[in-house]
Amino acid sequence: MPTLPPLSDDDARRYARHLALSEVGATGQARLAAARVLIIGTGGLGSPAALYLAAAGVGTLGLADFDTVDLSNLQRQVLFGTDDIGRLKVDAARERLLALNPQLKVEAHAVKVDASNAAALFASYDLVLDGSDRLATRYLVNDACVLGDRPLVSAAIHRFEGQAMTYVPGKGPCYRCLFPDAERALVPSCAEAGVLGVLPGVMGSLQATEAIKLLLDIGEPLIGRFLVYDALSLRTQEFRFARRHDCAVCGESPRITSLAPPSEPGLSQIQNWSPAQLVQVLESPDADRHVLVDVREPQEWAMGRIPGSLHIPLAQVPARFAEIPGDRLAVFLCAGGVRSMAACRFAAQSGRDAVNLEGGLYAWAADIGELPRP
Repeated sequence: MPTLPPLSDDDARRYARHLALSEVGATGQARLAAARVLIIGTGGLGSPAALYLAAAGVGTLGLADFDTVDLSNLQRQVLFGTDDIGRLKVDAARERLLALNPQLKVEAHAVKVDASNAAALFASYDLVLDGSDRLATRYLVNDACVLGDRPLVSAAIHRFEGQAMTYVPGKGPCYRCLFPDAERALVPSCAEAGVLGVLPGVMGSLQATEAIKLLLDIGEPLIGRFLVYDALSLRTQEFRFARRHDCAVCGESPRITSLAPPSEPGLSQIQNWSPAQLVQVLESPDADRHVLVDVREPQEWAMGRIPGSLHIPLAQVPARFAEIPGDRLAVFLCAGGVRSMAACRFAAQSGRDAVNLEGGLYAWAADIGELPRP
């Protein structure tokens, strides 16, 4: 281990409660100051995790997020205030973290983490926290950490439930060992399914706790243990799982050896249209060659919809697929674009061309206007 610089008088006052812990002490605090942690997503999970790591004295925090602050974020994303609406999240977050602890170095990466940049981005950090809200990103981050030999603390939130696990290279199983067959699954984002505002605070704080334990090499991390937290009952459950010998990325004969995006049959038949493109089609002479299929739930449909849409909730699409006219191009709609993409995939697998409204009806409301109520 390299020689660590001594703590200053200001450090001794700031971190007095850490210094009183034998598991941390001056040596541990200096180790935190020398550490570099990357946080993927500065939203509900990333906000509390970043705040607590900054307060704990982790010397360098990397923030990766390409999104801007929206009014709807403020219900749970505690890094931001009303004045930050419209700003890049990483810029607003950097400002807030430096106000909390000016001794930090905060590196803002205003990028979408994907297969083209993850390896290079992760290489300059000691540990990665995944606070993303997309399943595909979760798998990508896991794979990048396994291939890049980086520890990972992963968490997820859904409505009233939180989940967390930790991966350490050579010491336990990865996310794909736990969920080997879910890479094609699509689950609603917070925007579509909703989330209790305080829930990400609990799970993000747990992520920060795990990160500090790993950096200090203390305690028992969540390696090979999957923690589930139920906010409604205030109960936790723990499921132990082992490394799979046939894991696609960390197994004995891995099939994933690079971050090249995997091919998927049928996706070439799916187009993504923006709200403006859809409006252009609906106002064209060819409008009757298309059919809008709204796959939201009945309560969402009742709150407003694009006139002329056919309503088939996503779970009913396979059974009611014949109701979609075969001589018209199906344009699938949902709240944020996740469920509609699942419907598009089903259509593609059934041999039909399909269109997904990118960003869903949230994007429509932002770009075109509010949906008319029935």
